[in-house]
Amino acid sequence: MPAGDPEAQATGPSMQQIADWLKTLGMSEYAERFVDNKIDISVLPHLTDQDLKDIGVPLGHRRKMLAAINQGVESIRLLAEATTGVAPTTQEAPERRQITVMFCDLVGSTALSARMDAEDLREIISVYQKCVAVAVRRFDGFIAKYMGDGVLVYFGYPEAHEDDPERAVRAGLELVAAVSNLKTHATLQTRVGIATGLVVVGDLIGSGSAQEQGVVGKTPNLAARLQGVAEPNSVVIAESTRTLVGNLFELEDLGAKDLKGIDGPVRAWGALRPASVESRFEALHTSGLTDLVGRQEELDLLLRRWSKALDGEGQVVLLSGEAGIGKSRLTAALLERLTSEPHTRLRYFCSPQRTDSALYPIISQMERAARFARGDTAETKLDKLDAVLAQSYTPPEDRALFAELLSLPNDGRYLKVELPPQQRRQRTLEALTRQIVALAEQSPVLMIFEDVHWIDPTSLEALGRGIDRIKAVGVLLIITYRPEFEPPWAGRPYVTTLTINRFGEREIGALIDNVTGNKPLSASVRQDIIERTDGIPLFVEEMTKAVLEAEGEGAAERTAAAIPSPALAVPASLHASLMARLLHRVHGIGNEVHYYLLQLDPLGHYLRKVFS
Repeated sequence: MPAGDPEAQATGPSMQQIADWLKTLGMSEYAERFVDNKIDISVLPHLTDQDLKDIGVPLGHRRKMLAAINQGVESIRLLAEATTGVAPTTQEAPERRQITVMFCDLVGSTALSARMDAEDLREIISVYQKCVAVAVRRFDGFIAKYMGDGVLVYFGYPEAHEDDPERAVRAGLELVAAVSNLKTHATLQTRVGIATGLVVVGDLIGSGSAQEQGVVGKTPNLAARLQGVAEPNSVVIAESTRTLVGNLFELEDLGAKDLKGIDGPVRAWGALRPASVESRFEALHTSGLTDLVGRQEELDLLLRRWSKALDGEGQVVLLSGEAGIGKSRLTAALLERLTSEPHTRLRYFCSPQRTDSALYPIISQMERAARFARGDTAETKLDKLDAVLAQSYTPPEDRALFAELLSLPNDGRYLKVELPPQQRRQRTLEALTRQIVALAEQSPVLMIFEDVHWIDPTSLEALGRGIDRIKAVGVLLIITYRPEFEPPWAGRPYVTTLTINRFGEREIGALIDNVTGNKPLSASVRQDIIERTDGIPLFVEEMTKAVLEAEGEGAAERTAAAIPSPALAVPASLHASLMARLLHRVHGIGNEVHYYLLQLDPLGHYLRKVFS
């Protein structure tokens, strides 16, 4: 082969080192997949859980690989440098990003150092740091730096997700619980501070194992200061983070805090626990929903399918559309339209953090239906579950399976179901299907399964079983998903595929009017919003709100025209979503290109050229 042939390079020394590395882990069966995806030794430190999942590595092996990579990241870097003969660059182009920063600290480490042997203290700090790493990586956070007993973590860099603030808060809460349960020479506690904001990243600071990505901005300092005012075993978040997580968490208003190095009082919130919300969409729209605009045809189609379900003809609607296009808003409009009609309503929500949690959306729905409350005893939960299941005349053997599914002990009220694991799994899936049919025999059922692009494999199997059975009963099942998910049920006579398209200029104008109400908006600003939001309803709504919040006509025009500072141009509520979309489309082309794109007209050229 020619010397420059990429296939020749793919089988060179670095690929042999990949094969050797996999062999040391006892996972040689993945060598061919790494070669097929051009993953050489230099790529290893940058791999994420999602990357490994995409090439077909199962969860357990993904975790082992990532742990091995983290433990040997410096040796891997040096090996890559030796293989390629090219030292890594010491400078990268600066990049403006919105990130969520988490700073956590071990409480009372000074007192521990005074009364413990140095080796014992070192062991405790090592255990603590590993606990932080596990909690952070579960939510795709990036550990930027270990600072003694403190840890600096980024969510949104180097990998961006549309829900980075939520991921950070969930990681913080899980970290507090995990540290409390550590078995060490002393009882450990931690404090966590979290803040979200714009920073500039890019310059590498230090060398060797001490090298880190420089982050310039007030957000890391704010997170560290919030950690300083947190009580032991608590999570304190900034107002900027609180705004972006909506009602997804139960929060305590801690009032305004004077923080060292921060100008003026800063409002802080204590994150107590995840909230028992039914809908992520509604939890994130704390100010209420705007009127439905431009989707009457789609709503009429859903109502026609509902009419068929009322006649006993089960219907499935596959509702597809990109992020922000209005899938959840359309289902909310249907729910509102059917409020006065007698029916049973079942809503299931998949989560980006629970793609590996078996039956997560189904378990969550059952817990909400039974109205489990924090502090309920196991007996109380069983009583509540029985009360709900009695409404559909669920047989005792199915009740026992459902109780086990919800991790509730059998207190003797059910017969013990002694089955091998695989057979128990099949019986549970069958019981879930029977439950839907039983409900439909009593009244029409409206089922909504949202964000199925994040569904776990077991829930997908359960959903498929349900689809097979509902065609002869009074059920309308609506499944929402993004285009990357390929539903296997299309083409059946009772299955309708409905793709939601972007708005045209008329619909965009109507949505702007809906958001602005009686507030005036100049023709030039209005036209800028129409031209620059690419017909995505979420972008139209958030950009219009940002314009309304701008002080003065000049500021409004700068916001709408997106010149040239992204800090002025893009509302905070869109930064994470836009960055996640950008990195998904241009993955692997380098930070220089990312930075270049972000310096362009962010909601004009950037959206039209990158996302179209």
